[in-house]
Amino acid sequence: MMAFYFSRLVEIFPFFLKGLWMTSKIAFISLVTCTVIGFILGIFRSSNNIILKRLVGVYVAFVRGTPFVVQIFIIFFIFPEWGIQLDAFPAALLAMAIMGSAFICEIVAGGIDSIPKGQWEAATSSGLTLIQQLRLVIVPQAMKVILPPLVGQYVLLIKDTSVVSVIGVMELTRVGWVTVVRIPEGLMVFSLVGALYFVISYPLILLSNYLERKMAV
Repeated sequence: MMAFYFSRLVEIFPFFLKGLWMTSKIAFISLVTCTVIGFILGIFRSSNNIILKRLVGVYVAFVRGTPFVVQIFIIFFIFPEWGIQLDAFPAALLAMAIMGSAFICEIVAGGIDSIPKGQWEAATSSGLTLIQQLRLVIVPQAMKVILPPLVGQYVLLIKDTSVVSVIGVMELTRVGWVTVVRIPEGLMVFSLVGALYFVISYPLILLSNYLERKMAV
């Protein structure tokens, strides 16, 4: 029986590859979006503007303090009641952007806050504008602190793409659930799902470990 299930799994393996492609697409778009938004929010979070800092803090606290699946349900099921209708794929991207940017925001803010005040004073005395100070002096130094946890967060975000299956996005986990109906051997099916997630996550794990060693030297 196991041999029969395995042969069936081999037959529908292209279906898993389609799910892997969807997962990779969601992950790539989300990581780019989260990084851009997260860096902007992180800069705001570390600014001297108390109002802006607290507003971002409330956003971050709410997103980090609520389950990701609840955020997806709000976007996909509640937003239409307010006149905002989104298909499953853009809803998944929006949910990933909101969730990921909050975590990346804290990483970026922590990196910027680790820079000594003397560096800010030196940049200011050089006549640089605030944007130039951040771009040329502060952020390049902060990247030493930011990069390792940032790459680690990327791995977590890739794995969190599995949650978007609850709204019907045919990504890797959803493919696993559909397949297990045809092949009632859950361990075999989801071992394959886990292996495919590992394939796209492991390079980032290696990169994170490399950056931690390199930045520690």
